[in-house]
Amino acid sequence: MKWKLLNSEYLHKEPWLTVRKDKAETPDGKIVDAYYVHEYPDWVNAVALTEDGKIIMVKQYRHAIGRTLIEIPGGTLDDTDPDPEFGMRRELLEETGYAFDNMISMGAVSANPSTNTNLTHMFLATGGKKVQEQQLDHNEDIEVILMTVGEVKALLMGNQIIQSLHATCLFYALEKLGEIKFK
Repeated sequence: MKWKLLNSEYLHKEPWLTVRKDKAETPDGKIVDAYYVHEYPDWVNAVALTEDGKIIMVKQYRHAIGRTLIEIPGGTLDDTDPDPEFGMRRELLEETGYAFDNMISMGAVSANPSTNTNLTHMFLATGGKKVQEQQLDHNEDIEVILMTVGEVKALLMGNQIIQSLHATCLFYALEKLGEIKFK
């Protein structure tokens, strides 16, 4: 079922938005003249629990939809991160000021495999301790909120967590913690 790449042309190339136009041939010989692909670095996110079992949520403004959202911590892997776990630990420390005893990988998902090249690596972080103040990027304004599992479940089930990659990570983590069951 794999397509053969015939040509690839970059239309825009910057760190936060790289778009290319591919020309490809399907296995049955059809030519797809213009298939647009967004290239992104991999992302990471985590359901992060403090030592006393609170879930660390973050509140921040998301300009593309013009809303302030409650989400889980996460971000983009840097070129200098040796692996996704390292990147997740770095993001947690920068965004929340917390360090974690345990980091459990819950796999990776794609936001949109038809157009995006990257994966989001999901983690369950436990044993969180506040060890420093936030170290935010110049354009970040993040409020850390500690919530009970019940409060987070209520947000999730009330469709208040609208970032789909974060909702996915929350469902996996809550199942792993025995807080929800899939039938």
